[in-house]
Amino acid sequence: MNKALDITALTISIIGAVNWGLIGFFNFNLVAFLFGSNWLSRIIYALVGLCGLYLLTFYGRTKEMAAG
Repeated sequence: MNKALDITALTISIIGAVNWGLIGFFNFNLVAFLFGSNWLSRIIYALVGLCGLYLLTFYGRTKEMAAG
């Protein structure tokens, strides 16, 4: 297993979750504030989404660890 990829994906997903929390509670988009509403923000949003999809594999791996 690639531990560095797991940690990177988890960190990016946590950043995305904090951003969504700020949007939900305060209507403040941290990514747009830091990077503007341009192609760089879209790349960041895409990375957060990809990391979230990758983290779905954690469910399968935790089942394997529990069984093994």
